[in-house]
Amino acid sequence: MAHLIVDGVKVTYHVAGSGPVCLAHPGGPGIHYDYLRMPRLEEHLTMVYIEPVGTGASDLLPDGDYSMEKYAYYADQLARHLGEEKVFFLGHSHGGFVALQFALDHPERLRGVIVYDAMAFNGPELGEEAYRQVEAYAARRPAGDPLAEQVVQAWKEDSGVDKVAHLDSLRRLLPVYFRDFEEIEPRIADWLATVDLTIDPNRQPSLWDVRDRLADIGVPALVLVGAHDFICGEKWARQLHDGIPGSELVVLPASGHFGHLEEPEAFVGAVLRFATS
Repeated sequence: MAHLIVDGVKVTYHVAGSGPVCLAHPGGPGIHYDYLRMPRLEEHLTMVYIEPVGTGASDLLPDGDYSMEKYAYYADQLARHLGEEKVFFLGHSHGGFVALQFALDHPERLRGVIVYDAMAFNGPELGEEAYRQVEAYAARRPAGDPLAEQVVQAWKEDSGVDKVAHLDSLRRLLPVYFRDFEEIEPRIADWLATVDLTIDPNRQPSLWDVRDRLADIGVPALVLVGAHDFICGEKWARQLHDGIPGSELVVLPASGHFGHLEEPEAFVGAVLRFATS
């Protein structure tokens, strides 16, 4: 663990591996970085896992302004601190939003951007579509299935205000994040234990939409998505791919929201092909 101070705010990060530098920004907002550890990528890239402001061992922002521009700003300051002229930036879920903002605000800093299970907007439309997918998930399950009932109830109960309650809801929601949770659960026990989050009660709402700016992204871009991702699905990945000039799209056919766990070989292969091309 290491940290730097930016404008009086502590930003914590973790470095693992060797090779070209790749900043890795987790999702949430507020989900701790541990779930995104990718040891296979660390064999080829120097992975710098960011604990974003308002998350984990990094400081909360006094004004509660966690805009995408702010997240991108702190990531740029970290890249400068590392002494890197250019880096790769891998952002997952909400971190993928930040990756897009970074590509718009700091293109001179990028060798390439990897947008992993994300979309180009954040707001009510996201939640409405996600709930439709939760209902569709429940409908695919057998009648009276306890896992389906657990997922729907967790979605309805999650207020996102209290850490204990929010973390409990997230853990009960996890089945819908995977293509086949019952199959993979025995193999990810250690990973499940890493899932944690930080809540800043002062966090301000952050509506964000760059769909009309995707054509301005001029750096190499890889869009990665799980075909069964309920919240940042293929529909939105194709919108990114269609909007970002020259982007590459990789759909992981047997994955939900966590392709690096569900299809690790295909995930790592796609990232390394992109990074070395």
